[in-house]
Amino acid sequence: MKIANSTVVKMHYAVMDSEKNLIDSSYDHQPLEFIQGTGFLIPGLEDALNDKLVGDKFTVEVEAKQAYGERHDGFVQTVPKELFQGIEDLDVGMQLRAQTDEGEQTVIVIDVQDDSITVDGNHPLAGLDLVFDVEILDIREATADEIAHGHVHSEGSCDH
Repeated sequence: MKIANSTVVKMHYAVMDSEKNLIDSSYDHQPLEFIQGTGFLIPGLEDALNDKLVGDKFTVEVEAKQAYGERHDGFVQTVPKELFQGIEDLDVGMQLRAQTDEGEQTVIVIDVQDDSITVDGNHPLAGLDLVFDVEILDIREATADEIAHGHVHSEGSCDH
């Protein structure tokens, strides 16, 4: 069976930046399992998986625009520290939920001053070209329940 929309894919992956610095890997953990075609993966990787078979091992380079998008300087803002009342120990690297014109979004604290905080609303991997090493472990048709719920059901049943 080939990978196509509405198939459940089980795979291992390692993702690196364009200079081969490891960012994340499933090889020492549980493999990733998802329904192809649901937008669970970044577009460039999802597209590269189509028509692959169990046992395929390959490397795919994904440009930033097909990964987590380009970086946008406008997503970095310095705001008054008083907007974060009730949050103690604001530290660089902390992730917070912020209300924006497009709704809630995650921002990362990148600088803390006495009276201001600088946050970055870009995804941490925005602007990076990525390289994935992939190994396809299993492919099967998604069940009707999995398709209806939008995710893979593990052994047993779904809790909803």
